[in-house]
Amino acid sequence: MLFLNAAFNALVWPQFYKRVSKDPRARDENGKATAFLKVHAVLIAVALVLALVSLLAGIAALTGAL
Repeated sequence: MLFLNAAFNALVWPQFYKRVSKDPRARDENGKATAFLKVHAVLIAVALVLALVSLLAGIAALTGAL
């Protein structure tokens, strides 16, 4: 289950970021990142950190470290 969670997060969230970054709400008229882009970037970063934690916990469980 941990590996499935890690794989899902690693595959889905980067694709979502590509869509969010192309959204017209992502940048203002001067090209600066808006709160819309910043909030989504933080959420995606948290999801990717959780993916890494899941992966490491899965490896630790398989090796008997947990």
